[in-house]
Amino acid sequence: MILVENYFLAILCCVVCCICWGSWANTQKMVAAKNWSFELFYWDLTIGLFLTAALAAVTLGSMGSEGRTFFEDITAMDWNSIKYAILGGIVWNFGNIFLTAAIAVAGMSVGFPIGGGLAWIGGIIFNYLLIAFTGQAYPGNQLLLWIGVAVIIIAILICGKAYGRLSSGKSGVTPKKGILLAVMAGLAIMFFYGLVVKSLDPQYVTGGTGTLSPYTGVFFFALGVLVSTPIFNSIAMRNPVSGNKVTMKDYFAGSTRTHLIGVLGGLIWMGGMVVSFMGAGAANPAISYALSNASPVVAMIWGVFVWKEFKGAPKGTNSLISSMFILFILGLVLITFSN
Repeated sequence: MILVENYFLAILCCVVCCICWGSWANTQKMVAAKNWSFELFYWDLTIGLFLTAALAAVTLGSMGSEGRTFFEDITAMDWNSIKYAILGGIVWNFGNIFLTAAIAVAGMSVGFPIGGGLAWIGGIIFNYLLIAFTGQAYPGNQLLLWIGVAVIIIAILICGKAYGRLSSGKSGVTPKKGILLAVMAGLAIMFFYGLVVKSLDPQYVTGGTGTLSPYTGVFFFALGVLVSTPIFNSIAMRNPVSGNKVTMKDYFAGSTRTHLIGVLGGLIWMGGMVVSFMGAGAANPAISYALSNASPVVAMIWGVFVWKEFKGAPKGTNSLISSMFILFILGLVLITFSN
């Protein structure tokens, strides 16, 4: 298989992952403009996720001279390791359903700062503890890591405040439903990365306790998403958080372009996941997760400069946005150099 061994290339992989994880929701916004509900969008997103993971496994995971190939892992079939990867997919899927619902109800302004931000900080802590509980010493400067985390927490709070000012200027109140959905998303998503890491062979990533190679772990993660989507999304379809109920008849009535946009969303997100785990061995899991999950700032860039979400925002909001960007960059630099 093909892995990244150089630290700076591994950091670049994390940056690419960050961009992907902060950009996939643009596809949801694109189809929402055509009155395509998030529940219908989610079926296509799942298809894109699984196809991308499978393609990566049989290509990048089966090429090169590094370690075992995907097919060698499949032949061995270590079910104890596989269950952690699948569980990671189920946990992520549970949280991501809430995140897409939060975006549908209250927009990216609530979904990413609250859901993504909470998952980001919680995930760093969870992956740090994962390393500690295996009896291994954290391979880096802990002081820089935690200062970076603190700076990012402040940035997330400023981000939320800026979006709150925008919401107040338009509707007077930020929807409580959207906030609750985002919080649920963050609480679930923060655990998925560590579960996938546990499925991996420690020779490929610090904190791993399993036997899988990175590509095999990502494949079974995607399988967990695939098998749980019919359960989670069917419940969401029967209990819509906004709008009317939708059925599979509505899904199959969608245009080819609409379906392809959803699949593209899955390709973008899973492409980031694959790239992240390519370099997870060179940058430990806490660092990989921290940098990869800087997606709220990427989503902010899309929202501010492409979707113009802050157009007409109250006076003083721009200074908050500038401060948020500066703090995010400072936090990312501190985390990067903590390894």
